[in-house]
Amino acid sequence: MIHVIAIIKAKAGMRDNVISCIQNNIPMVLAEEGCIEYRPLIDLSAEASGFGPDTVVIVEKWRDETCLKNHAAAPHMKQYAEKVKDFLLERDIRILRDI
Repeated sequence: MIHVIAIIKAKAGMRDNVISCIQNNIPMVLAEEGCIEYRPLIDLSAEASGFGPDTVVIVEKWRDETCLKNHAAAPHMKQYAEKVKDFLLERDIRILRDI
């Protein structure tokens, strides 16, 4: 299994725009072959010491590396990237495997 942690930092005040784009994309991602989990998360509260008010973390699980590569190349992911590009400050994608 492949695990992905995508840390998406929006420009100040733009996180809700990013979340909306992510939520619109979720059904298509979950329908992809090999997608086990695709879950966006935010900090528990403003007081939580975590990623902060402008960040969304997406936790993903994929059956294998081929499925992940297909996901990255999927047309809906290219459309998503185009929709969010003006809202993003930075992205940090970590790809992990079981030990």
